[in-house]
Amino acid sequence: MPKGIRDTDYLAISTRIRAMENSLVNRERMEQLLDARSEEDTEKLLQECGYPELNPHDPDAMDKAIADIREETFRDLADGAPDTRYLDFFRVPYDYHNAKAAVKGLALGAAPEKMFSDLGRVPAAELMEAIRAADYDSLPGKLGAAVPQAREILETTRDPQLSDIALDRWMYADLQSLADETGSAFLQGYARIRIDAENLRALVRTLRMGRNADFLKGVLLDGGELDTDSVLAVANGASMAELYGPTVLHDAAEAGEDAVKGGSLTAFEKLCDDAVTNYLTAAQFVPFGDAPLVAYLAAKETEYANLRILLLGRAAGLSADVIRSRLRAGYV
Repeated sequence: MPKGIRDTDYLAISTRIRAMENSLVNRERMEQLLDARSEEDTEKLLQECGYPELNPHDPDAMDKAIADIREETFRDLADGAPDTRYLDFFRVPYDYHNAKAAVKGLALGAAPEKMFSDLGRVPAAELMEAIRAADYDSLPGKLGAAVPQAREILETTRDPQLSDIALDRWMYADLQSLADETGSAFLQGYARIRIDAENLRALVRTLRMGRNADFLKGVLLDGGELDTDSVLAVANGASMAELYGPTVLHDAAEAGEDAVKGGSLTAFEKLCDDAVTNYLTAAQFVPFGDAPLVAYLAAKETEYANLRILLLGRAAGLSADVIRSRLRAGYV
């Protein structure tokens, strides 16, 4: 933790988070939502967990409602968090989502505003204006270095995927930097497991597409528990099961081997996300400190994703079993 901040400084917010965890949409509540007989029953269950109407027949409105709840959670916890960089950690991906939309929009002469989210560290409109004016010094974190590089890549190659890859690399570097700045071992570990999961995804996709190790080298991220050379070795014939067997990603790697041979990518992706969630469960045994704050914010992100999967799945007429197979493991 930063100098001057102690675990006991998180006593009040940890106590509050323990109370807030009672309204998380846990496994039991997800099952109730899956078994709900009508949209009215679904709406009632969601209201009990503090949600407004979420209409899956109007996905844009539903996403807007979920975004408003996200922002309310950030504001709510910012009041009691001794170090708001923990909240910034969870805002970073929205900055880079907006940067991707802005960079491509400017290159193509399109209006990217409808893709923007205001959940980042900098309001989307300000980010757009800064990028348009090439005023990169005003951008937070590593965005000031990331955006011009992504723009140059897109202008040179005309390949939006390559500019996205560059921004993803900077995003994870930004997350690592924030975690390091806080001095939190728990947040640093969370950043590393996220990188390991992302590298495993890149490995499996590369092998499934029949691409070589040179392609994989261009997308792998530094900073995980597993070094990139070890992951590259799998692309060159080393055992995936042997590399990931001792790690929390062992089940995901097993599914990954199956996915490489044509098996389900959905099941593999789910197990990658579940492994990251499993890391967070250690926070349940921490009475106070930064770990409960990190775990709660991550749990809410998983909850939002699961609700979207569940509600859109029900609206599309998918069976409960199919929807259940796609839901990510919850924190509680």
